[in-house]
Amino acid sequence: MIPRLNRQLVLERSVRSANGSGGYVTTWSELGTLWAEVLPGASSSTRLGGLTVHRQTLKISVRGVAIGRPSRPLPGQRFRDGARIYEIEAVTERDAEGRFLVCTAREEVTS
Repeated sequence: MIPRLNRQLVLERSVRSANGSGGYVTTWSELGTLWAEVLPGASSSTRLGGLTVHRQTLKISVRGVAIGRPSRPLPGQRFRDGARIYEIEAVTERDAEGRFLVCTAREEVTS
C-alpha cells in the first residue's frame, strides 16, 4: 500500500560545538523538508522525579532516498513538526524497490 504523504517534516541532524569552557553544546541543523505519513504506534508513561514522561512510538514513511544522500534520514537524526520533535531510532526500506522508507521514531513529552 502506498503511504499517504500529507505532512511536511523538517529533517535535522545534531551538531556539536565547543562551548568555550572545555565542553560541548549540541545544536540542530536543518537538512531539508520531507513529505511524510505519520502513524502512531505503542505508547507508555513513566513517573520520574515528580514528572510524568509520555513516550509515543511512531512509524514515519517518506519517499525513498539513496544511501549516502544527505536527505536520507538516519538513526540519531530527528524530524521536527512545528514544536513537536520525533527522534529517529531506525530506518528501513518499506518495499523491495526502495520507493519508500519507514523511520521508527519516538516522541517524548514531559508533564
